[in-house]
Amino acid sequence: MDLIRKSGVRRVATALLAAGSLSVGLAAQSNAPGVRFTATAMDMDRGTTTQLQIVVDRWSSQAQRAKLLDALAKKGPEKLLDTLQDQPKVGYIRSSTSLGWDLRYAYEEPGEDGGERVVLVTDRPIAFWETANDARTLDYPFTVIEMRVPPSGDGEGTIAVAAKVMVDRVSKDLILENYTIAPVQLRGVKRLK
Repeated sequence: MDLIRKSGVRRVATALLAAGSLSVGLAAQSNAPGVRFTATAMDMDRGTTTQLQIVVDRWSSQAQRAKLLDALAKKGPEKLLDTLQDQPKVGYIRSSTSLGWDLRYAYEEPGEDGGERVVLVTDRPIAFWETANDARTLDYPFTVIEMRVPPSGDGEGTIAVAAKVMVDRVSKDLILENYTIAPVQLRGVKRLK
C-alpha cells in the first residue's frame, strides 16, 4: 500500500481506492468525528515552504470509494474527475494566505507503528491561464495527499499538487503521475486534539 517513486510515476496499490479488504473499517469511517492536521509543505522544485491546515470533517464511505474506483476502471481518468467533483465535501486544505480548497475523498487506516496513514484526494484549482492557453497542466487535474502520523504526532507525507490518476493494465495498481519533478514534501505533520 505504499506509494513508490519510480521515474516521475508513483504506483499506489489497489487498496488505496479498492473496495474490499477493509470494508468494516471503511463503513465506520464515514461516521467518525472530524480531525485537524497541521503541516509544513516544502516545495523542493521552487525552494519554498508553506504552513498548511488540513481539516477532515468526515471520512469517505465504502460506497463512495467503490464509486470512484468503478468510474476510473470502466471509463478512465476523465470520468473519475467528474465522479470526484460530484462527491460531497469531506473537508478542506488551506495555507495561511489562502481561502482553502475542498477535499472530496478522505481515507484513514492504522499505521504500522501504531499511528495512522491518511490519504486525501480532490480536484485541483485550475488557473485562468491554464484554460486560456490550453496548457499541458490540464491533463493533471487531481491533488493527492498522503500523510503518515506516528503516535508521537510528528509525521510526514507528500502532496502531488497536479497529478494524473491511471490504472496499470498489467498489475491493476493505481498509478499517480506527478506533473512536477517531485511531489511537495510534508514535514511536521501533527494531528490536533
